[in-house]
Amino acid sequence: METEPSGLEPGLYIVAGPIGNLGDLTPRGAEVLRLADVVAVEDTRVSARLLRHAGSDRPMVPYHDHSAENVRQRLVERMGHESVALLSDAGTPLISDPGYKLVRDARAAGRRITTLPGPSAAIAALTLSGLPTDRFLFMGFLPSKAKARGDALDEVAALRATLVFYESGPRLSDSLASMAAHLGDRDAAVSREISKTFEETATGTLTELSARYADAPPKGEIVVTVGPPGEAPPASAEDADAALLEALTRLPVSKAAGEVAKKLGLDRRTLYDRATELKAAEAEE
Repeated sequence: METEPSGLEPGLYIVAGPIGNLGDLTPRGAEVLRLADVVAVEDTRVSARLLRHAGSDRPMVPYHDHSAENVRQRLVERMGHESVALLSDAGTPLISDPGYKLVRDARAAGRRITTLPGPSAAIAALTLSGLPTDRFLFMGFLPSKAKARGDALDEVAALRATLVFYESGPRLSDSLASMAAHLGDRDAAVSREISKTFEETATGTLTELSARYADAPPKGEIVVTVGPPGEAPPASAEDADAALLEALTRLPVSKAAGEVAKKLGLDRRTLYDRATELKAAEAEE
């Protein structure tokens, strides 16, 4: 049975849904959900509630990270003559989910692609955290195994930016402890149930927050935000001398001074003069 034309141009419509309160669905998002020929969803049971709220009776098609490639290809084919809305279980599609593959293939096929901005748990948690927001990195979920989790944290430990993670209640305390071990005991915030009745944001150091949730894993959707590393203290004269003496065992004076200047953020000319003194003192011994 063929459906009547929807009134929307054929193509892909990326619809940001609520992360908690159904009232956060934008009017434009609700309109697309009412008019689209088909709605691609992660879980039909979850999305059915939102579609009812939007007054939509449009058919749903499951599309998630376990969908076969041919499911994606059929959706791309339908975009040639139908409007396809993409909806995740919560928030903006493609953020920590596989929807980017659908967008990639739709673009390669020359389909029209439109996004309807709206809620995102990562952005909402940043606004609640009280941490710097001028530069941040979204990390999604950390690996479950301790070694892989530590490696992932080590990769970003020196990055001067606020870090944003998604996490589950049972893993929260261990993840916070790993962050403290690999990133340093930084200021952080744990936000949960954002825009819902029991919304909560707890702040403190990573160690303090890990202890808080050790015996009481929280329920609900959780976002962890971690502040950037603090400024490193300036290198002392003793630090500079130690670095120069080590470098002089491998390099001539000029190159040793340049290497240490770059490493410690000190003046190269001053280090050159000091390296010359150290070299001369060594020759007199």
